[in-house]
Amino acid sequence: MLAPRPAPTLKVKGRAFAQICEFYPELTAFRRDLHAHPELGFEEVYTAARVKEALQRCGVDAVHTGIGKTGLVAVIKGQRSSSGKMIGLRADMDALPMTEHNDFAWKSAKVGLMHGCGHDGHTAMLVGAARYLAATRNFDGTAVLIFQPGEEGYAGAKAMIEDGLFERFAVQSVYGMHNWPAMRPGTIGINPGPMMAAADRVTIEISGRGGHGAHPYQAIDPVLVAAHIITAVQSIVSRNVKPIDSAVISLCAMRAGELGAMSVIPDSATLVGTVRTFSPLVQALVERRLNEMCQAVALGFGATATVHYERMYPATINSAPEARFAADVAQSMVGVQHVVRDLEPSMGAEDFSFMLQVKPGAYMRIGQGEENGVGSCFLHNSRYDFNDAILPLGAALHASLVEQAMPI
Repeated sequence: MLAPRPAPTLKVKGRAFAQICEFYPELTAFRRDLHAHPELGFEEVYTAARVKEALQRCGVDAVHTGIGKTGLVAVIKGQRSSSGKMIGLRADMDALPMTEHNDFAWKSAKVGLMHGCGHDGHTAMLVGAARYLAATRNFDGTAVLIFQPGEEGYAGAKAMIEDGLFERFAVQSVYGMHNWPAMRPGTIGINPGPMMAAADRVTIEISGRGGHGAHPYQAIDPVLVAAHIITAVQSIVSRNVKPIDSAVISLCAMRAGELGAMSVIPDSATLVGTVRTFSPLVQALVERRLNEMCQAVALGFGATATVHYERMYPATINSAPEARFAADVAQSMVGVQHVVRDLEPSMGAEDFSFMLQVKPGAYMRIGQGEENGVGSCFLHNSRYDFNDAILPLGAALHASLVEQAMPI
């Protein structure tokens, strides 16, 4: 059974929202089908096929497949093309390697895989925008709809860019959005600068000398060294990073020895964690201090430590003009009181950042959390689900960005 019409609390102006609401049940069914068939990054074969089928039924002008492995791009031309403008809209398609603990009819049919971040909803919203834009074409230019694979740790945006995305589709700006359970439905959040942090992976390999736990003086204990490193690196942010800047260092996993060998000191230990920053200068500072501190702490115990620092996703930084424009579009739809223009940045990461390094654009958050109700469970939780009530608003916001950026 499909969900009811969008919640009455969604007071949205504009023809796009009203028209998209007419096919809201179909969007909901589409979203729930994607939810039941989750796929990991670069494995979105079923998802891409369903998206392609939906786009062709919508009547878009062209669907280009296989960009960045499983990515798709739809092209929709406006009633006129005299402006020469081209605007990009992006949605991510992949799921997470986690087990779903919901019990509704559309729960994941695949053990160990789940749409725990709402990418199924993002994809459905962009398909909804495609259907509306292809039917109305009330703009002067070209809309480029980007269905991206592999956001969850696979850098699918980077893969699409390296595969010629912006050479083939020379958009002037690009926009993306993500559902946010901490905000109420009908609310849009944005700011004209950092939205999400850079995400870096840190692996610290410690080498000591193994021995008998009853004779530790004959060994160099890497577990002890690891413990001191875990404590010491927490001083980097508090004592090296300016208080007005932001950084997070979290060492989240440790491997050393064998659990069944209570009296064996291992000869090595490995720590794995993440660093989150907004500024490249702070990022470089943290990387340098991690290397210096880990090596020095290990040396003090007669051990050695090697730091492998991998810069995975850059910070997601909105360009100010495009952020103001997106906020203005949102305000025209939901009213000034429902647009947060100075949204607090998140220390989470997002590979839309790669697109914003190449093109001006903006990344928004669309509220989806009813208080203690639908959509309020936070992202990456085994009981998370996308709130279908916001599908028409998200689709209409995508479409309105195109119409207002390229007016007839």
